[in-house]
Parts: sequence; structure tokens; C-alpha cells
Amino acid sequence: MNLLDRSFPSPPERLRRGPLRGDAFTSRLHDPRVASLLGLWLGVAFLTAFLTGLVSHFMQHPPGQFAWWSRPVWFYRLTQGVHVAAGLACVPLLLAKLWTVYPRLWEWPPVRNAAHALERISIVPLIAGALFQLATGIANIAQWYQFRFFFTVTHYWVAWITIGALVVHVAAKLAVVRANVGRRRASRAQLTDRVSEPEPPGEGLSRRGFGIAVGTAAGVITVSTAGQFVPGVGGTVLLSPRSPTLGPQGVPVNRTAAAAGVVGIARDPGYRLEVVGPRPFTLTLAELHDLGRATSRLPITCVEGWSADATWDGVRLRDLLDRAGIPADASVRAESLEARGGYRTSEVAPPHARDHLTLLATRLNGELLDIEHGYPARLIAPNRPGVLQTKWVHRVVML
Repeated sequence: MNLLDRSFPSPPERLRRGPLRGDAFTSRLHDPRVASLLGLWLGVAFLTAFLTGLVSHFMQHPPGQFAWWSRPVWFYRLTQGVHVAAGLACVPLLLAKLWTVYPRLWEWPPVRNAAHALERISIVPLIAGALFQLATGIANIAQWYQFRFFFTVTHYWVAWITIGALVVHVAAKLAVVRANVGRRRASRAQLTDRVSEPEPPGEGLSRRGFGIAVGTAAGVITVSTAGQFVPGVGGTVLLSPRSPTLGPQGVPVNRTAAAAGVVGIARDPGYRLEVVGPRPFTLTLAELHDLGRATSRLPITCVEGWSADATWDGVRLRDLLDRAGIPADASVRAESLEARGGYRTSEVAPPHARDHLTLLATRLNGELLDIEHGYPARLIAPNRPGVLQTKWVHRVVML
């Protein structure tokens, strides 16, 4: 006989006096219908954050020989902005969902059958993973790095664990529903009567009022943070950690020159740009400026969700590559003056390296590039994460 099919003994007296007593959870909001609706909203928001997060991850770490495209120029801006907005909207939805289903933690018996056991076990990584993703995600967009692990890698793998737990949980719930269909089947008329039945009178929020409150909270969070990536509505960034217009030359800065340790070397009058290919050459800063000026109007988008439109002036990267004899199908690596750091170099695949909008920029919004934005030269390319728009570039190497 399956042990899970045996009857459990009565709960301990201590629990019967506490959460297992008959009147422990009397709120009408601890309701399966409310929990199901919240679960649906939360699932949509979480899945949106997961899919857009994958886009960001694979843009930074392309699998195999895959080369991400350079158009449309706003694609990464949209996906990363939606990623952060959906993640923030998950906060009130998850808290409301946990509060609604809290009484189920005290069900007796705790396990009824194998499907029920699987459902309950899947809750542990699901809840833990969801809370971890939201907490560390908020810390990341606020640049509050008090944890000792590398955020990008950890956030990526915990997302897969959480989604896996969600799939298992949903599958287990479906198995439980099927097992109980025969005993709980109701006629269409009975179901209609139950749905249309008015809520019993009582104090506190109604189920409808609770849903409206939670939805409003998620909506307010989304609207008051969307301005950090939606052009033209920067004034709505009430709850955003970053305004897209605050920073040197009207563009925000994440990593400063002081933090990168390049203040002195970037201002060295002996600066040289080295381009390494079949016909390598070097340029002084004056020679780089004398090559002519190309202009690109491009957004710069950070993984923290903010974006800023800017006008960049400089030399087209493809012109430098052609001068060095670098083939059109070759990737190159842009190297920063930074001595260390996970993003001191970045690989530029042909779709970006050969795009006419991709520049080695020396000016920003009509002014000489500020050192915080990468003086004496920085990479700027369309549809590319900000962490890959290498600053303080001094070397471009064919791979």
C-alpha cells in the first residue's frame, strides 16, 4: 500500500489551537478564485521578465557563432525596459499571491498523494527563486551590490531554476485537478450560480476590491518607472532609481572613470589608438579627430533598464577596419584602458562592426566626449547592451 494513501493522524494539539483551528483564516480573500487570478497575472509578468531577460543574456553572451543583429536600433531598449518593468510589477503580485495562499501551508494532512507531494515540494524552489530574483534584481537596478556573487550569472541560472519549479508546480496542479474532476464535477447551471453568487457581507476588502488594489499597485509601479526607457516621458520616473537625463552631457553614467582607474591614463597626451589587422596602424588623438566626422543618433541602454537618446560624433568603425585590411566577415575586439574588469573588452561581430551607425565616438551631444563617457574614444553601436559599448577604447584587434 502506498504510504501517501494512508490516513494521517489528527494534527498536534498545539497546531489545532493555532493555524489549524477552524476559524484561523476567515478572510474572504483566502479564496481559490482570487489565488488563481493572481497566479495568472503573476505568471504572465514573470514569464515576460524571463523571456526578455534571456534576450539580454544572449546579447551579452551569444551562443556559439550566433551574431545578434544591429537593427532595429531600439530593440534592446524595448526588451530590457520591459524586463525591468515586468520584474517590478511582479513585486505586488507576488506578495498578494503569497498572502492569499498562506493558509494552504497549514493544510492537514500535509500530503495526500504523490501528485500533491510533488506540488508542495515544487513550492520551495518556486517561492525561494522568485523572491531571490526580485530582491537581487531590485538591488541591481539600484546598484546596491552587497552580495558576494556575480549578479549576472547567478540571476540567469536562478531564473531557470525558478521557471523549472513553476513548470513542475503547474503540472502537479493539473494532475491534482484531474484526480478530483470526478468528485467535483458540477453542472453548468450550478457553476453559473456559484460564480454569480454575491459575496457574503462582512468587513474588509471584497475580492474585487482586492484585485483592483493589487492591479493598481502593479500599474502605478510600471507607469512610474517606464519613463526611464520610454522616449519622451522621462518626467514619469517617480519610482525609477535613475533618470535618463541626469548625468554628464545629459546622459547617465554607471561606471565612472575613477572607479575604472583610468583618470590619469585617459588624459595622457601620449594616447594612441591601435588598430590591429593585416595592415596595423596607430593614430594619435589629433589624427583620430582629423579623420572626419560621422554622426549617429543612438540610444544607450543599460541592463538596469534605463535608456538615453544621444547624438554621437566620431569615426565609423568600419572605416578603421577597412584601413587595417580587416575582412568584412571578421569579428573584432574593442579593448579599454581599464586594467581589469569583466567588461574591459567586448567582441564586435560583423553585423555591428560593419554597420554605418557604429562609431568610435569622440564627441557626445555636440561636445568633446566627457571622461565619464569614455574620453578619448568609446564604442557606440545600435541595438547593443550598454556594458558592451566599451569606454576609453585604445585598441581594436581582429579576432
